[in-house]
Amino acid sequence: MWEKLLRGIRRSPEPDFPEAPARMTRKGFAERDQFDPGTIALAPDAPFSSTGPQGHRGRMREKLLDRGAEALADYELLEMLLFLAFKKGDTKPLAKALINQFGSYAGVLAAPPESLFAYPGIGVHSVAAIKLIHASALRLARAELADTPVLNNWEKLIDYLTMAMARETVEQFRVLYLDNRNRLIADEIASRGTVNHTQVYVRELVTRALQNHATALILVHNHPSGDPSPSRDDIEMTKEVQRAVALLDVTLHDHIIIGKGTWLSFRREGLLRAAT
Repeated sequence: MWEKLLRGIRRSPEPDFPEAPARMTRKGFAERDQFDPGTIALAPDAPFSSTGPQGHRGRMREKLLDRGAEALADYELLEMLLFLAFKKGDTKPLAKALINQFGSYAGVLAAPPESLFAYPGIGVHSVAAIKLIHASALRLARAELADTPVLNNWEKLIDYLTMAMARETVEQFRVLYLDNRNRLIADEIASRGTVNHTQVYVRELVTRALQNHATALILVHNHPSGDPSPSRDDIEMTKEVQRAVALLDVTLHDHIIIGKGTWLSFRREGLLRAAT
């Protein structure tokens, strides 16, 4: 997937990327001209014990173009991504420091903008570049589901939902609307809640099913705690939705709960059958 994103990069005689702003441009945050990795305390289990010496942009681009994106380590992908925000300087220390802070390359991409803005050395250009790549990855993953029956692509569906939701810090409830061939019509966030609760409005969900001409649904929400075990409220809400959509001859295929590195299917656990 990342090779698709980076494939369009080519050698160009044009000048380097625009200079990052020297002044504050959003709520007091902007790219700093100098990032001092020595100012950041490293956790004992941080992926990188050192942020390393100065890198070289030309060498990185040659490596990408000559050997392909698969030859790049995660921090090198992030290092090159940060080229979009910084005209000059070595972005390797900042890339490694961000992975130390957020745990992984995927963790950096999925981090909330406010968490990124709070990190030393990061400003609007960096955050915009990071969130753009994250959004592009999500769209690529969703596009792979669009033209084929979702139920026949379960692994891709879980990969997409994990990418979209597993690192959310609050509960998010979304609905996948499917046509009569179980192809994805729409993927909509119905609500966002607190750290451990989201309110689902069944009437609005039914209305959107009618507006989308959906014949089937899959409910999805995440548990920021990381444990996908359903609560009593989760089970009761699922029963309520299943009863409501059945009146419209709309099938509720499943309710999926996304945790951190794990997930749960009501259908597989027998909970959906119990709700009929």
